[in-house]
Amino acid sequence: MKQTLLQEKYPVYTLEVMKTETSHPDVDSILAYLRDCVEQHPVSRMIAEFDHYAHTSALPQGEIAPDIQAAKHIVFCFGTHLPNAQVMAVRPRSIGVVDQGDRFIISFLEAPMPLANNAMEGWVKALVD
Repeated sequence: MKQTLLQEKYPVYTLEVMKTETSHPDVDSILAYLRDCVEQHPVSRMIAEFDHYAHTSALPQGEIAPDIQAAKHIVFCFGTHLPNAQVMAVRPRSIGVVDQGDRFIISFLEAPMPLANNAMEGWVKALVD
């Protein structure tokens, strides 16, 4: 897993997994696994799944890189405290899963809470067999 700064401001964690390195055959299988992780965690709560590929491909001006075959998000929340209104800007969390033919790219934005980051990093790393 690598950490990068997307557009010089967004700290993003990314894991590239070759399909030969995981028992998950497709994006939906990975999302089902992540949904289980969210639902079994004592703090996180499931919100939704979002098919970003379907959304973008349905737009007249939608553009999708040619190597992307599927792209979905799982959306959930770890919010254990609401200390002020501004914290809402960094919630909820999501993990994106992209199918690029021979590999999956799994990514998420760094959370301002170590509990959330540690959980998401563990869930994603466990996708590799």
